[in-house]
Parts: sequence; structure tokens; C-alpha cells
Amino acid sequence: MKFVKSLFSKSLSLIALTTCFALFATVPTNAFLDDKFKQEVETEKVAVKLVRDVQKAGYNLVTTEELKSWIDSKKEMVIVDTMPYEDSYKKSHIPGAVQFLFPIPDMNNWETKETDGKTEEDFKKLLGSDLDKTVVIYCGFVKCTRSHNGAVWAKKLGYKNVYRYSGGIFAWKGAGFESEEVK
Repeated sequence: MKFVKSLFSKSLSLIALTTCFALFATVPTNAFLDDKFKQEVETEKVAVKLVRDVQKAGYNLVTTEELKSWIDSKKEMVIVDTMPYEDSYKKSHIPGAVQFLFPIPDMNNWETKETDGKTEEDFKKLLGSDLDKTVVIYCGFVKCTRSHNGAVWAKKLGYKNVYRYSGGIFAWKGAGFESEEVK
């Protein structure tokens, strides 16, 4: 009887193993791995660009959890949403955030039409006169460069504690945190 149980058990194992190999052989593993590897290349590009932008401009980064903690602890700061007012900010923004539109392309010059006609002086007025105040700038998501451009402006204006919240409103909502809308 022991011999029969052993033979039966080994047969089941062999059938299971054969089935796994047969299934594995029919799955286009290269396609799956290629997609996974290609996705990692994209992730790397975004991560490296983010790091290089931060290093070059001299601002800091803040995570979703850190920003939520700062808001909950009522940390003294100004949070700036750099997205268009009608299409984004009005519909959904981080609680307490103010809006100042920045363009998507990297800005090499301070004159741009995509700030809704607002100037460097308007931005400084929005941020306040305390150059040591914490300034958090965000846009939609990591690849969006509006927050980078806003952080660059803040640094050029002399603000010392500038943070880019790179995950933006997408990461905020992805973490399950509530947003506000303008009514």
C-alpha cells in the first residue's frame, strides 16, 4: 500500500510538472519580459530626469506621506498648484493650495505667455516676503515639468526651503487623500 501511495504521489507530481512546462512553453515569455523591461527603462528615464532637475535647480523633494504629515501638523508653508485654473485646479487640488500657472517646457527665460499674464512679482507676492518659509510646488504627476519650473522660479527669487512634490495631484489621489475643488 505504501508503494502504491508513493507511486500515486510521484505520478501526480510528474503530471503537475509536465502541465506547468507545457503551459510555460505556450506563454510568450519574451513578450511579458520585454514589456516589463521596457517599462523599467521608462521608469529609469523619469527617475534620472527628476534627480538631475533637482540637483541642477537646488530645490528639495517631498513625498506624498511627508506632505500629508506637514498639512496635518499645520506646518507653516505655501503650497502652489501649477496647473491651469479651469482644467485642473478648480476641479481638484491639494487642500490649502493656491494656484499659479507655469508652462510645461523647461523655461530658460522668465517671459512666458503660459503664466496667465502673471509676472515674477505676482509670484513673489503669492509666496510672501519670508524667504525662509517652506514652499511646496506641485503639478499633475512625476513627468509633468510645471512643478519643476515653479520650483526654479521660487529658488531664483531667493526662497531657501523650496520643495517639489513630484507625484502631484495624481499621487495625492492615488494615496486616497481628499482634495478640494473651487465652487
